[in-house]
Amino acid sequence: MTKSKPGKLLKTAGLAVLALGVIAIAFGLKTWKDAGEFKSLEYQSQLDCRVVHGVESSEDITVDPETGMAFISSVARGLDRDKTLPAHGAIFAYDLESADPQLVNLTPDIDRKLDGGFFPHGISLYIGENGARSLFVINHRTTGDFVEIFDYTDGRLVHRRSVSGALMHSPNDLLAVGPDSFYVGNDHGADSFNGQVLEDFLKLPRSFVLFFDGKQFRKAAQGLRYANGFALSRDGKILFVGETTGRGVRIYARDPKTNELELKDTLPLDTGVDNLEMDARGSIWIGAHPKLLTFVKHAKDVRKPSPSQIIQLTPKQGGGFTVKDMHLEEGLRLPASSVAAPYKNKVLIGVVFAPQFGVCEIK
Repeated sequence: MTKSKPGKLLKTAGLAVLALGVIAIAFGLKTWKDAGEFKSLEYQSQLDCRVVHGVESSEDITVDPETGMAFISSVARGLDRDKTLPAHGAIFAYDLESADPQLVNLTPDIDRKLDGGFFPHGISLYIGENGARSLFVINHRTTGDFVEIFDYTDGRLVHRRSVSGALMHSPNDLLAVGPDSFYVGNDHGADSFNGQVLEDFLKLPRSFVLFFDGKQFRKAAQGLRYANGFALSRDGKILFVGETTGRGVRIYARDPKTNELELKDTLPLDTGVDNLEMDARGSIWIGAHPKLLTFVKHAKDVRKPSPSQIIQLTPKQGGGFTVKDMHLEEGLRLPASSVAAPYKNKVLIGVVFAPQFGVCEIK
């Protein structure tokens, strides 16, 4: 049996290392491209905005379409804040019908009532046929993930119920469709940190949407890439779900009686879609992150800005949508926009990590 020469072995090993290096570089370049890092952004805005302080963050905002009362989910975020648990969060009210709106903390004592504290994330307002209002809040307690259901009466949030379940392990945003029922997105299929990082960088379609019927959870849609924001058509028959790493919006036909979902279309937007909000005319407003790796750097160090993008999707007669950039900035004033909540001629822009939000008027 002839033995291989040392030089030949070294050459073979060298070629193997070179091939692995080329593969690694190609994967890195593809990751940067898919994350939007090579895009050239032209900053512009169709909005006149001013910055309002007084919150720890404003990751999600929703506005009561009948009264103009805005609800703001706020908690200290970011990976550079002493690497300790943030202070307990709050839901703030901000009255857009007031001549001089002020921030009002609607949950000053809630952390004392909930085991594991109050760390709000996505929120959704449900208005019943009788006019009763309930606010659904994703809460990342230290003891696990919950959906807290509050009744909003006389300018107060009264805690009514807490919901948790083994299937809901990575909730990000939700959509209330009844007094006790809602859709919620697990933004990752994996429940471990390493597994979630792998999903993000490989863009694995393992995220999914759950439906809670008031008693139990069931899977309603699967195969998404970082399921995030929700919006529902006025007739309740079309559900829109944002995909952050999927960089687009999934469009589902919904049966209002059974709450079953059927995928009808996917709308690519070439940006990291975050929360969705619908205006009175049926247009969908999207807060987005056009450069996702820059967003990750911003999460680690809030002093490094991340671009903000606000998109408006307007339904066209005959089908489809008109896609319009309403706001695109480098992130020096409103970094890392996560939501654009419309009301009449105003839009509130929420941000993930900065202690502020934007109050904007459409030009």
